Amino acid sequence: MASSPFLSKTTISFSSSISTALPWRPSPSSSSSSTAFRSIPRRRTLTVQSKIREIFMPALSSTMTEGKIVSWVKSEGDVLSKGESVVVVESDKADMDVETFYDGILAAIVVGEGETAPVGAAIGLLAETEEEVAEAREKAKSTSSSSSPAVTPTPPPATATPAPAIAQPAPSATPTYTAKKGVATPFAKKLAKQHKVEIASVVGTGPFGRITPADVEAAAGIVKPAKPVAAEPTPVAAAPPKPSAAAPPLLPGSTVVPFTTMQVAVSKNMVESLSVPTFRVGYPINSDAIDALYEKVKPKGVTMTALLAKAAAMALAQHPVVNASCKDGKSFSYNSSINIAVAVAINGGLITPVLQDADKLDLYLLSQKWKELVEKARSKQLQPHEYTTGTFTLSNLGMFGVDRFDAILPPGQLLAEVLIDNQGAIMAVGASKPTVVADTDGFFSVKSKMLVNVTADHRIVYGADLAAFLKTFAKIVENPESLTL
Repeated sequence: MASSPFLSKTTISFSSSISTALPWRPSPSSSSSSTAFRSIPRRRTLTVQSKIREIFMPALSSTMTEGKIVSWVKSEGDVLSKGESVVVVESDKADMDVETFYDGILAAIVVGEGETAPVGAAIGLLAETEEEVAEAREKAKSTSSSSSPAVTPTPPPATATPAPAIAQPAPSATPTYTAKKGVATPFAKKLAKQHKVEIASVVGTGPFGRITPADVEAAAGIVKPAKPVAAEPTPVAAAPPKPSAAAPPLLPGSTVVPFTTMQVAVSKNMVESLSVPTFRVGYPINSDAIDALYEKVKPKGVTMTALLAKAAAMALAQHPVVNASCKDGKSFSYNSSINIAVAVAINGGLITPVLQDADKLDLYLLSQKWKELVEKARSKQLQPHEYTTGTFTLSNLGMFGVDRFDAILPPGQLLAEVLIDNQGAIMAVGASKPTVVADTDGFFSVKSKMLVNVTADHRIVYGADLAAFLKTFAKIVENPESLTL
């Protein structure tokens, strides 16, 4: 498993013992003709005073902003070797073992099991020698005490009756600051140029002495007309403060359940995806042939999802624009690989493991890979490249008897500081159900039909493109012999 570079050194102080070079002095008995020798400095010694490193919360996925400590594999005082697993962190997608890049001693655990910390925050301290363990623990104590929130005094409760009006003292003059040269807002500089005011002579009253447009106008002697002030109404009994818009009260017996880390990520992605202009196309497909093939290959471990993923990959190979990705709204790219991401419901969320190069794998190898990905997804052991590299997504709810539904197009993601483009389309597959159909001669028969709906990015995929793709997909599903080749 790829390790995460989560350890970085804190500031290491170096002290060098360097003596001042003294010129050679002759003894009193030496003759005046003694030659002056060059000063010879003493040897410079470099001493490292501290080697305490912080263990940071790593960024394990593209959308991760904070992580939760599932468990510490090592305990305080344990000796660590480079490459050993130290802690298990729950990201918004999976639980991952995090390894150390350094040898040392786990001196202190700053964030305990079950607690969360933002990405980049220190979760532990690593000491190089036993002598530094005590120093590291003191540092951990000081860090935790300084990060504890200060107690905010509770304001006094509001009285039921309005308090009598009390004359307020005149507010003290706003403290002014002498602005440094050039510390002015752009509009203030423009006004100073228009009114021929030396900006350096203006006293700023903005934050930290910043010169505002009002300061320039005051220096130029410009007086703005005062705004008319409405006459104050006769004082009446103060009305109770209007409550701000708040969430409606909970029903009796209701409880509030906060989102899990994965649910927060799913929620964020779904909202972001709504900014993409999409359209939807449905297509009914005769599923008798693929249902018969499924019954034959099911004993060999092949699932219907694997059959549909293989069929989609073969159709995408003939219609690469549906497999394309929009970059930034100004360009799009044809992907060199066909990676089918398949939606999987897991406890507390949703994830899309990716069948990479699905068009190049045979059906049985594809089914084996799919089984492994599902097991890793449900145990939260997927690696980032196993759920962020999809170029086309498949969502199948047919096993639940759902006849039709629409899917939301997945947004782009950030992986290893590289933006993964938006996918071009997502396919929603419903259940195969008996349907009465009429042939060209007017005879009626009962055939199994499944409805496929595809949601596509209208910036790169057009209606004709999607219709052609669905026609090819239907042809493969209705004549599935090529899926086993």
